[in-house]
Amino acid sequence: MDQQTTGAKHGPSIETFSAGLLASFVGFASSFAVIIQGLTAVGASQIEAASGLMALSIAMGVCGIVLSLKKRQPISIAWSTPGAALLASTAAPAGGFASAVGAFLISSLLIVIAGLWKPLGRAVAAIPAPLANAMLAGVLLTLCFAPVKAIAAEPHYYGLAIVVTWALVAKWKRLLAVPAAVIVTVGIIAVTTDVSHLDMNALWPQPVFIAPQFDFSAMIGIALPLFIVTMASQNIPGIAVLNVNGYRPDPGPLFSVTGVFSLLSAPFGGHAVNLAAITAALCAGPDAHHDPDRRYWAAIICGIFYVIFGLCAGAATAFISAAPPVLIQAVAGLALLGALGSSLLGAVTDLKDREAAIITFIVTASGLTFFGISGAFWGLLAGGAIYALTHWRRAYRA
Repeated sequence: MDQQTTGAKHGPSIETFSAGLLASFVGFASSFAVIIQGLTAVGASQIEAASGLMALSIAMGVCGIVLSLKKRQPISIAWSTPGAALLASTAAPAGGFASAVGAFLISSLLIVIAGLWKPLGRAVAAIPAPLANAMLAGVLLTLCFAPVKAIAAEPHYYGLAIVVTWALVAKWKRLLAVPAAVIVTVGIIAVTTDVSHLDMNALWPQPVFIAPQFDFSAMIGIALPLFIVTMASQNIPGIAVLNVNGYRPDPGPLFSVTGVFSLLSAPFGGHAVNLAAITAALCAGPDAHHDPDRRYWAAIICGIFYVIFGLCAGAATAFISAAPPVLIQAVAGLALLGALGSSLLGAVTDLKDREAAIITFIVTASGLTFFGISGAFWGLLAGGAIYALTHWRRAYRA
């Protein structure tokens, strides 16, 4: 698509504004609980988690604005929700959150290199899709149990109210199902939780610089799986969504720019930003505007609201920290059900690679840890070995 068109001279419209606002609300409300859960799991304090959430929101907002203006295409950016789910299923590294931040930096650097150095990008793309999907499914599985556990927790009707709200709204408009569940959860927390002890200073955005530490086990157990999940589950599908809607930017530079913004957010607790898929569909689709050359304004509006939401990260994190963890986990689990279904389907569709994918899924979901390295790495390694053996035997017989 020609980037320099007469349509690009026009400003935003009601359609692009509403599409951008909806995309930002869906993108933030649907998964911010997953982000906080993931950062906390690898050792972040409440203030550090709020800083990470703020850094990610601002990074993806500014990155989306910059790329959309430069390309005159609806380049929507998101934080890595599968990456955060990976963190939530990973034990805190021995060096604490500082070691996790070091791993975030290495992962971000790998994304930059993948965009600049085509062999690395091709190597990531060459990871068998069934194995990548199986690893992601194994990472997501534990979190997706949370809504069921919330229903069983006392009092029972809190979790049930969240799940029923999600189910009913999903029948009407699926994109709004998780945000609706978030609103109900916020209402339950506001009514049932004593928030009088909250530190009012913590409600304001407080960027916290975390000096990174570089630990080998965190590099292998966090950085490498985070890089693979972000590339395979976010960046590559994000390009596919743009292509389906008629936009064909060169993917390499986009990957590198998202890696640079990830590098900038990492010292403040952000794990990764990347090309969006779901919100990209909202901004790049015909509902954003009938003229494809004007839809990039939807991504710009989305980015502006991401920055605004980022300035509210302290209040969101403080509010969540005062709530029963099971309720937050329930919302996070509901937000990830769609990703779990898609990854499971992608893992087992190809019959000849199903066994390798199942091995990857089981080892990853087991929570296995060796030498401080998480199950995601071992799952990919075990599944890769079975995959290689299967294809070697098939080639030998041929």
